[in-house]
Amino acid sequence: MTGGVGSSSSNSNNRSIVWFRRDLRVEDNPALAAGVRLGEVVAVFIWSPEEEGPYYPGRVSRWWLSQSLLHLHSSLRNLGTSLITKRSFDTASTLLEIVHSTGATNLFFNHLYDPLSLVRDHHLKELLIARGITVRSFNADLLYEPWEVHDENGRPFTTFAPFWNKCLSMPYDPAAPLLPPKRITSGDVSMCPSDNLVFEDESEKGSNALLARAWSPGWRNADKSLSAFINGPLIEYSVNRKKADGASTSLLSPYLHFGELSVRKVFHLVRMKQLVWINEGNKAGEESCNLFLRSIGLREYSRYLSFNHPCSHERPPLAHLRFFPWVTNECYFKAWRQGRTGYPLVDAGMRELWATGWLHDRIRVVVSSFFVKVLQLPWRWGMKYFWDTLLDADLESDALGWQYISGTLPDGRELDRIDNPQV
Repeated sequence: MTGGVGSSSSNSNNRSIVWFRRDLRVEDNPALAAGVRLGEVVAVFIWSPEEEGPYYPGRVSRWWLSQSLLHLHSSLRNLGTSLITKRSFDTASTLLEIVHSTGATNLFFNHLYDPLSLVRDHHLKELLIARGITVRSFNADLLYEPWEVHDENGRPFTTFAPFWNKCLSMPYDPAAPLLPPKRITSGDVSMCPSDNLVFEDESEKGSNALLARAWSPGWRNADKSLSAFINGPLIEYSVNRKKADGASTSLLSPYLHFGELSVRKVFHLVRMKQLVWINEGNKAGEESCNLFLRSIGLREYSRYLSFNHPCSHERPPLAHLRFFPWVTNECYFKAWRQGRTGYPLVDAGMRELWATGWLHDRIRVVVSSFFVKVLQLPWRWGMKYFWDTLLDADLESDALGWQYISGTLPDGRELDRIDNPQV
């Protein structure tokens, strides 16, 4: 990397834009670390939801993002800089404007793997490099990049089990998480004012106030939640994870989606705990760690699928269900959404989702299985509704879950395997 920290601060070669997206933390943030190493940092977040097409973020997801950004801004202030927020309808032109107004010569950001981001990032790199800007991107979201994990013929895996086995037996461990910087030197942002971002309208404020009683977004709170889980429910995870009537899962998925929590940190801390339990001969604890890490593996696999099959959120990888005669019945869909199907567990789950933005993993399986297999509604409708209503709405994970339930993945559940919601 060119330039060094010792150079004069007026030298804009050492001024980097660090573009935050779904990596809203200051620890284990490779893009931020690269900017800090080089010299002055201009930290930027650009809100351009229209670019997401049909995947405009839902109410609870926007609430979480707004709180997380406040938390990040306060952390950056404590380290010596601030977060510039911009409202945009074209991210690329907004980034070019920020480059011009700050005199920065570098742009650093962390990878995303959904199809929209992959196309946008590629276009953006070409555009900025052509203007003489140094652009570098990093892995902050996965244990291993999708192109690092492949079978013995160099081809991508098509089923989860061999993919995850390969991740666990890679010749090198996932990178150790980076510590937060001790201090950040701020670049000159006097010509680059922040826009006031509006994430909720008046009608949403009352419902959002209830969310704040149950959840505390922000990377420091993510850290506390991780510690609380590892030192508490994790040991019983293998026994309790299927119990839907209590906090038996980690509740970390919203933090992971917004990148407030580093997946590498989760992996390393759980692995360390597992070694302690193995040494103590605690078989249940060891098994709990394996099962919890498998859920981290499924999140990895969702990005892996999205990267290798960019249309997986729209089209099933298995062709045999491409022409399945789904029932496009709006009344069924409405009854399911409103929790009025007449099946108590399904209805309770759907009402909980609407009221709280959250559903236990097992109940997600129950309501989505009922949707696809009993009502035979198109899985994409269900996936989109989850996107609109879940706090941890995540395009890759939701696509993987709905395809798995629909039997459109090579290792998914057969479509004729029906879960009985009464049992």
